[in-house]
Amino acid sequence: MSEANWSVGAVAKRCGVKISTLHFYEQQGLIQSWRNDGNQRRYKPEVLRRISVIKAAQKVGVSLDEIRQAFMSLPNKRTPTIEDWQQLSKNWQRMLDGRIAYLQTLRNNLAGCIGCGCLSMTNCPLYNPDDTLAASGSGPVILDQAEQEAMTDTTALDKSLGDLECQS
Repeated sequence: MSEANWSVGAVAKRCGVKISTLHFYEQQGLIQSWRNDGNQRRYKPEVLRRISVIKAAQKVGVSLDEIRQAFMSLPNKRTPTIEDWQQLSKNWQRMLDGRIAYLQTLRNNLAGCIGCGCLSMTNCPLYNPDDTLAASGSGPVILDQAEQEAMTDTTALDKSLGDLECQS
């Protein structure tokens, strides 16, 4: 098989995904193929790296939409290089740190109510009597605020570490 002429079956087998997954990724604009004279899909070898990036990002909780946006930020929609991957993973790490902080806040707030079994409506940090938080936005306002604070703290830490690196 020519390296510049990978069949859909060969790519699926090499990457450990189903053929339908490749078709889905292509419909989502994450990978691209071309058609040979027999109207069969063919892939260039760099599609293997793109699929590896997709799978790695998905394993840590990055959505396909976030992956698509990252790929679109690359010049000429090229396959990520090692340097690109380092930048993408750094950006995704910030996002994941915010999600982790959000989940920790959720876990800690739920433990207070569920842990003692009282389900107190006077002490519960998630209780919102008479919808007093409506003016602050929709959804779980208290938890969303905690997530924003965590993201701000992570960004401040990254800036501090970047400043230290510049001074070294």
